[in-house]
Amino acid sequence: MTWEILYNALGIKDFIYFISSSQIQDMLFPVKLVFVLCSALFLILVVYFMLNSSWLQYKFLEDVTEFFSWQAFGQREMSKQWSKIKKRTDSGAESDYKLAIIDADDFLLEVLDNRGYDGDSFESGIKDAGRLIAPILDDLLHAHDVRNSIVYNPDYKLSVVDAKKILETYEAAANGIGLG
Repeated sequence: MTWEILYNALGIKDFIYFISSSQIQDMLFPVKLVFVLCSALFLILVVYFMLNSSWLQYKFLEDVTEFFSWQAFGQREMSKQWSKIKKRTDSGAESDYKLAIIDADDFLLEVLDNRGYDGDSFESGIKDAGRLIAPILDDLLHAHDVRNSIVYNPDYKLSVVDAKKILETYEAAANGIGLG
């Protein structure tokens, strides 16, 4: 009984009757129509952008991909990218070896970023990886120095043996970090 008195005293009943009256509903019809159209437009846009982005694949299909392929998500693409880098060495040209080393360095930075070891510089990124690449840390720093020499000194000479050793160092680091 007290709720009914409070309900009537506050005029809520009258307000509800006023809002639900046919005159107000007729006046609000254009506003309702605009909101329905905007809602439909936003729903269509959300569905469109969800279908055209990789977010769904990354978030929902990542686990399924890992389960059925027995590989980490994105590992197949990274393996293909590494194979392209190694194919550069097949030509036997020094310029291709130099490009392979530059690409290998960039590839390792990408692997570090993907695994969450992103530092301000290459050195800080690989030091953040810590124990994963500790056994080859000195070799990796030397390989990065060679890469910098290639980039900043166009007359830098690189032997085939050194280039292959450096690429093996980058590959070992990428495998240690998570290329598999």
